[in-house]
Amino acid sequence: MDQERPGGTEHVPGTGHVADVAGSGVPGKGSGDDPLVIRDAATGAAVPDAFQRLWNPHRMAYIDAGREGRGRGHEDDCPFCEAPGKSDEDALIVARGEHAYVLLNLFPYNNGHLLVCPYRHVPLYDEATADELREMGELTQTAMRVLRAVSHCDGFNIGMNQGEVAGAGVAGHLHQHIVPRWQSDSNFFPIIARTKSMSQLLGETRRLVAEGWSAEH
Repeated sequence: MDQERPGGTEHVPGTGHVADVAGSGVPGKGSGDDPLVIRDAATGAAVPDAFQRLWNPHRMAYIDAGREGRGRGHEDDCPFCEAPGKSDEDALIVARGEHAYVLLNLFPYNNGHLLVCPYRHVPLYDEATADELREMGELTQTAMRVLRAVSHCDGFNIGMNQGEVAGAGVAGHLHQHIVPRWQSDSNFFPIIARTKSMSQLLGETRRLVAEGWSAEH
């Protein structure tokens, strides 16, 4: 005999699952065609809750890096400390200065999303030297001019996340974001599908920005 579980949902005998997840308008009567209805113990073994799940497996790179100490006050294995030792193509670097350098974000918000980093492993803006801050500012200005020339963007988001609590992905190494923006870059896709549509591969973007940087000087 069917039994009522807390919350008023109808239990399916012999499966340990709930018949009505999404609801059909009739209490205890689930829709046979509703994809949200859990029917098989192999597909999940819990009463659904009100939360949606956004699966971001690429973030595991940051999680694993954190376990190894990357970005948590340690220079060992820090991606922004490692990058300058690689070729520009492999590290996605577009420009190198004396105290700081510029590279593409591996997980861009928009095409041409750049990061300006000091070479020195320092976590916070107020711990950077005057020379580092001066060059980071100059590189940021050049990046804006280059992105405007090669991508015809309409504006920018520029900023820094300071510390893990503020959302810094690599909290141990200071980095400034430069995100080009276009009038038409906000649409339904990120809202509905939680997905950004990228029209250009990172390698091609790096090449265009690096060539534009050379032309700027």
